Amino acid sequence: MNETPDEKRVEILSEEELGRTLTRLASQVLETVSDTRMLLLLGIPTRGVHLSRVLASELETLTGAPIANGSLDPTFHRDDLIRIGTRMVQPTELPTSVEGRQVVLVDDVIFTGRTVRASLEALQAWGRAQRVMLLVMVDRGHREVPIQPDFCGREVPTRRSELIEVRLRDVDGEEGVYLRAIDK
Repeated sequence: MNETPDEKRVEILSEEELGRTLTRLASQVLETVSDTRMLLLLGIPTRGVHLSRVLASELETLTGAPIANGSLDPTFHRDDLIRIGTRMVQPTELPTSVEGRQVVLVDDVIFTGRTVRASLEALQAWGRAQRVMLLVMVDRGHREVPIQPDFCGREVPTRRSELIEVRLRDVDGEEGVYLRAIDK
């Protein structure tokens, strides 16, 4: 972990380390999925959508074949909107049916597990997948529901007064994973 010029954040993964981690995660997905033609990556807004695209590109590089990739917004299935507030709903984009697919939900950070729980509920509205797996870049702990990722880039135990930021070049103009104290 390195201190960055911004004294309030600590670097967990550099741009280079983030790239290596995504390559490792793509390899782990390939080891788990028997037929990549049945694979469907669904990013959870907001950073999960971008991570899903990067992961699909990495998988395509490794396999030589395109990987179905879309997004799934669980906003209307959340049970904690009063606590977390609402954000602009993103459209769910499915490039193909989920029926019989091996779906990998992709998110940047898993915290309480409530986003993933809502995503599983939202996914059911679109059909019955053969299998659903979860890939996250960072697991920060503090689960409120019994959900664990199948693929995890890095486990970073945090305090509730801290925040994990996954920064992506296409969205933020920089790449890396950072730990930041929440100002109170």
